[in-house]
Amino acid sequence: MPEKSDLSTEKIKIGISSCLMGNKVRYDGGHKLDRFLTDTLGQYFDYVPVCPEVECGLPVPRESMHLAGSPEAPRLITTRSKIDHTERMLKWAHKRVSELEKENLCGFIFKKGSPSSGMTRVKIYNDEGMPYQTGSGMFAKAFMDHFPRIPVEEEGRLHDPLLRENFIEHIFALQRWRRLLASGHKLGNLVAFHTREKLLLLAHSPNHYRALGKLVAEGKQHRPAELFDAYESVFVEALHLKTTMAKNSNVLQHIMGYFKKVLSSDEKQEMVDIIGAYRAGHVPLIVPITLCNHYVRKYGQEYLAGQTYLNPHPIALKLRNHV
Repeated sequence: MPEKSDLSTEKIKIGISSCLMGNKVRYDGGHKLDRFLTDTLGQYFDYVPVCPEVECGLPVPRESMHLAGSPEAPRLITTRSKIDHTERMLKWAHKRVSELEKENLCGFIFKKGSPSSGMTRVKIYNDEGMPYQTGSGMFAKAFMDHFPRIPVEEEGRLHDPLLRENFIEHIFALQRWRRLLASGHKLGNLVAFHTREKLLLLAHSPNHYRALGKLVAEGKQHRPAELFDAYESVFVEALHLKTTMAKNSNVLQHIMGYFKKVLSSDEKQEMVDIIGAYRAGHVPLIVPITLCNHYVRKYGQEYLAGQTYLNPHPIALKLRNHV
């Protein structure tokens, strides 16, 4: 029988732009403290703060900077004196991302709009000083290039409930994967992991789930290290794809199939009605999920009890409470 899904009490290591922690490292000597990140997520995350400007040797306060020139290879230029800090920043960034390998990070939260730490849509200025393109901050780009399988987000985008849920779900999934890797490259462990993650994967991408199933089924044909690396690549790719009400509804219907022989006619109708209400956008996902978990306990459905989809992250985060 599959191992029951559990949420570790161990804090997950996450990189974060230092100013979001309340550290006074910004060019004007201020900070951008985000209470949701520090007080709410901070209960589950162990943050590794990074401030590219300060860590590469620039003072606080300092002259503001922006990206300028080519979108493919922008320069980091001070806005008034036009001093070019590009080489200093790039040299430091490449060294810093290598140092971060030992932290075993499961994610990174960047500062929106920063010429060093902005994940996306950072303004790039032309010779006339006008923004004409957008790109990524220099450190953020170096990080994403170096760690393509680690989920990243900006603090501003985390105000979007769907983006927030997907990002945090991805982090907890990566933690579970890292825990599996720590147990060794055993095919049996991978089969059990894939079994537990089935419904979660289906909610993100049925095609990726099928590809991973084929990979696991042919596991003995691959060297263990290559098999696990290939699985991780497709697993992470699947989690990058957003869940939708339609995909979640299909998974909920799939779950309902496990109870077809035990539910009373009233219970079946209640489940059909609630799934329909969710699909129509009238109730949040937590409502049908709570009902499913109730039936799992009531009828002792051990297979579903082991599915991470029904308990992928702490309920206190209320990630499935939005409509």
